[in-house]
Amino acid sequence: MNPFLRWPLMLLPFALWGTAMAAMKPLLDTLSPPALAWLRLLPAGLALLLAALVLRRPLGVDPRDRPWLLAFALVDGSLFQLLLAAGLAETGAGLGSVLIDSQPLLVALLARTVLGEAINPVGWVGLLIGLAGIACLGLPAGLLRHWWLLGPPSPALESMGRGELLMLLAAAAMAVGTILARRACRHSDPVAVTAWHLLVGALPPLALAALPAFGGLQGLWPSLSPAGWLLVAYAALPGSALAYGLFFWFASQGDLTGFTSLTFLTPVFALLSGGLLLQESLRPLQWLGVVLALASVLLINRRSVLWQPLPLQPERI
Repeated sequence: MNPFLRWPLMLLPFALWGTAMAAMKPLLDTLSPPALAWLRLLPAGLALLLAALVLRRPLGVDPRDRPWLLAFALVDGSLFQLLLAAGLAETGAGLGSVLIDSQPLLVALLARTVLGEAINPVGWVGLLIGLAGIACLGLPAGLLRHWWLLGPPSPALESMGRGELLMLLAAAAMAVGTILARRACRHSDPVAVTAWHLLVGALPPLALAALPAFGGLQGLWPSLSPAGWLLVAYAALPGSALAYGLFFWFASQGDLTGFTSLTFLTPVFALLSGGLLLQESLRPLQWLGVVLALASVLLINRRSVLWQPLPLQPERI
């Protein structure tokens, strides 16, 4: 693929996710987390299958990949989306995005352990800088001052509870799902695998949404305003079908750690879109976070060039 086209396509999923979170948050005033999860997954899966049909790509999944597909669908489809929606309902966008965007570090650990992907010292430094960057982008200044400068206790500390834990678990689910995607695409087309994982992953949230505890029939077909349905459409189609299709296409090949490090840019896109659409201005601390996030992506993706250990010399006898 032409590199001038490849990089914009690699960045696009993270830009879409950065804005999809903003679309999902107001929907949770009306929808239960399972309803939001299935409304995002099911249309996205159908749209990807339609795209594969139009592009004349294989629609089936090789029998050897089906057990991995099932695991991929349940972990990254069902579990991740349920945890994300439930966490988003109980936490602010800032701290929630920091926790959900910490998954490149988890992916790197899993890729090193499961896939044997090399991560040299430059890569680890880049990952830590990326975590510092998203902390500056999303965490309240008072909380950072308490952590780093030992200032007075911050009220933000008292608000860290179940919502933040759910977001951290969602990050872990997506990290595991990213590794499972590699396994599920060994003999099958990545677009078809992603589509089926969205469709199969939609079934458990759909079943949960139909329970009386989550609204019953109202959870199966909620009553939303036209503006609400537009937000659902954005979260499901650009924010899921296109974003997940591109993400798992690139995740199924090449450097997994380097690619997932682009997740550090998700809050950057979210804040920049807020500045463009809502005339919100970034604080100096957030500009520092932008610089750190960009530096981390550069370090991680150039780690093999920046760190070249000397070859071992044979011992002299």
